Amino acid sequence: MCAKQDARHRALLAVLGGEIVGAAGYEATDRAGVADAALAVADHVHGRGVGTLLLEYLASLAREHGFTALQAEVLASNHGMLRVFADAGMRMQRRTEAGVVETTIPLDQDDHYLDALGERESRADRESMRLLLRAGSVVVVGGTRRAVSVGNAILRNIRGSGYGGRLYAVHPSAASVADVAALPSVAELPEAPDLAVIAVPPDSVLQVARACGERGVGALVVITAGLDPRAGRELLAVCREHGMRLVGPNCFGAANMEPEVRLHATFAARAPASGRAGIVVQSGGVGIALLDHLSRLGIGVSSFLSAGNKLDVSSNDMLAWWESDPETAMALVHVESFGNPRKFSRLARRLGRRMPVLTVLAGRSASGQRAAASHTAAAVTPALTTEALFRQAGVTATRGIGELVGTAALFALQPLPTGPRVAIITNAGGAGVLAADACADAGLEVCELRPETRSELERLLPADAACANPVDTTPSARTDQLRACLESLAAAPEVDAVIAIMVRTALADPAPTVLAAARGKPVIAVAPDQAEAVTVLSTGGNGAVPSYGSPEGAAVALGHAWERTRWLARPTGTPPAFAGLARQQSARIVRDFLAQWPEGGWLPLHQAMELLECYSIPVAPWRLVRNAGEAARAARELGVPVALKADVAGVVHKKRAGALRLDLSGADRVREAYDTVTELFREDLRGVVVQAMAPRGFEVLLGVAQQPVFGPLVVCGLGGTYTEALRTRSARLAPLTDLDAAELVRSVRAIRELGEHGGEDAVDPAALADMALRLSWLTEDLPEVAELDMNPVVAGASGAVCVDVRVRLTARPHGDPYLRALRPF
Repeated sequence: MCAKQDARHRALLAVLGGEIVGAAGYEATDRAGVADAALAVADHVHGRGVGTLLLEYLASLAREHGFTALQAEVLASNHGMLRVFADAGMRMQRRTEAGVVETTIPLDQDDHYLDALGERESRADRESMRLLLRAGSVVVVGGTRRAVSVGNAILRNIRGSGYGGRLYAVHPSAASVADVAALPSVAELPEAPDLAVIAVPPDSVLQVARACGERGVGALVVITAGLDPRAGRELLAVCREHGMRLVGPNCFGAANMEPEVRLHATFAARAPASGRAGIVVQSGGVGIALLDHLSRLGIGVSSFLSAGNKLDVSSNDMLAWWESDPETAMALVHVESFGNPRKFSRLARRLGRRMPVLTVLAGRSASGQRAAASHTAAAVTPALTTEALFRQAGVTATRGIGELVGTAALFALQPLPTGPRVAIITNAGGAGVLAADACADAGLEVCELRPETRSELERLLPADAACANPVDTTPSARTDQLRACLESLAAAPEVDAVIAIMVRTALADPAPTVLAAARGKPVIAVAPDQAEAVTVLSTGGNGAVPSYGSPEGAAVALGHAWERTRWLARPTGTPPAFAGLARQQSARIVRDFLAQWPEGGWLPLHQAMELLECYSIPVAPWRLVRNAGEAARAARELGVPVALKADVAGVVHKKRAGALRLDLSGADRVREAYDTVTELFREDLRGVVVQAMAPRGFEVLLGVAQQPVFGPLVVCGLGGTYTEALRTRSARLAPLTDLDAAELVRSVRAIRELGEHGGEDAVDPAALADMALRLSWLTEDLPEVAELDMNPVVAGASGAVCVDVRVRLTARPHGDPYLRALRPF
């Protein structure tokens, strides 16, 4: 597609194989924010989504340039074009007159539109991945005459895994490679293979890729590492030109272990067991470890992808694939970056309703944190951003590979708990105390047992057993006693899950007792003497229980299971619907500032306050003053006491820099303060604001920081003098729903606790959540807001008010994070 470059007049062309197959455009009208749209698609490509894609791109361009609606006139008989408008997922208003349908399309990106857009993209992604993951024919280019090479290993793995499709090898001179008949070139293959696996030296990759494209290959897996950025761009361009999906380069391979496919195109030492877990990784070493662990545990693998450099195929493509794959019941994602986190979030959220999505939270340290000029931006570490993404999407974020595997074992083998209440039983003494501590750390509750349950345990166990929770059976308990005790705990209504910490003795074998108790509620074993971090106890039939080498591993896995239960029960939340916002005024403030300072910068304090007031965010009453007399008059109007603030570019801590004077009660003191700050800052002074002192309350930080990849992140934490001292933070990615905003605020422990009791120190969390929602709306309307720092916000029992704010603007970012990518079919 190409566009005519003019904000008031835009045109797009759809080109397929050098032929123009569609056109769209808009022209500005006399109505503010409304443009006339026109759309045409060639007859021979009707029904292939060209019109819908043109409309999506046209709407995105119009939205980027400030339009709020498109209008179009369509003949009532033009059913195809009317269907394009209807299928786009945008809210529409229609009026029919004289055989013409007048259609108005608001350009808001609401959930209905984004869901429709995401489903279209996912459907296209799945179709484009079919030749990769369900290839009917495969060629490996890069095998050698040597017995040991990457290409040879891949050929042997494909052949040895029982692949039922047609397998070819290409070698310039050898008649066969790894016992597979070879042809001299891709061009001489008897058919165009669905998939080509390339393991040639870096300087040969482009040549082979072009040959594959010319032969009609559907997808490439490029194992080769060492391509420089220029070669990588050329490789991707070749794939795009020929409509091939690309995995890698610098990857470990791909596999689909579905019984009817059994394609193992990696160079792992062993083929993974067929099963229900889908895996996507960047690191080959992590991929090998996960394949081995899941096979060892009997969970097995449905499909696997090593994304490598992720020039094309990414974790998002795999999430879209698993969404409609009946063979996959669990998704494991271990990637170091997200090409489009907003799409990842929406995909993971949809997929998470069907199956668990697990990942590893990497990069938790703050060592990579950039220097920032506001408290909010300084608070935004990579871990905080990624945690917000995972939390909202319902992704189970673990802290390492071991924890990932342990949690996957619990999800695969046991039901989710219906609550956080855990019963702990042990014949190993002090291990029960360790388990109780670990459960508390994991957000679980070691519940108090009912008298009826304790009486039953006392009847079943030896006389010296401790029947409170944790239950200590003592090592003298026999197998039948342990079994009866476990079954009683599992049946107790006050218990949601059981952790059994047992060692084998001459009197008791724990394995059959734990297996017998696992009925309907999660029952998990801990065997302190086992070598592996997690293994599986199994009857050999359908019953299986994960067994952990430590109480901590068991508790962490169970904590993740409880978090998933809560997420599945969580309502979806509702986006806010605020009325009476001065959105045009806010846009004008931003536009006028950037017209004067195109490179961006910090808004003057009074304009930052005006920006908040455009979104009805409560701000303590204030006046901009230009001399000492105006300052004294403002103090009389506002009512004493007042604060006087000097607006000085680059100053974050006003009080520390001498730019803030508090509790000024008389005209003389206000004049004196004005004269002092103007003398102190001279030419650096941008303005002076007199502001009414806010009532006493709890100081909170609320802010927004734009992340280059993730988009705007709304942050909440302790404000004022505690902002940097305690560094308590919670964050959610915008746009927020009402539920997101409530969770954001209540995730800060001090706010949650102050909101739960009355008295003079009480805080109204709902008022802070409303502020957060308005901030989210502001940053969605105004992507030029790079940083916004409301600190402090003074919160009390009857509401909250912003006392100080800093806003940094940058040029409007280009691109639409939700715009569909063009995929080959």
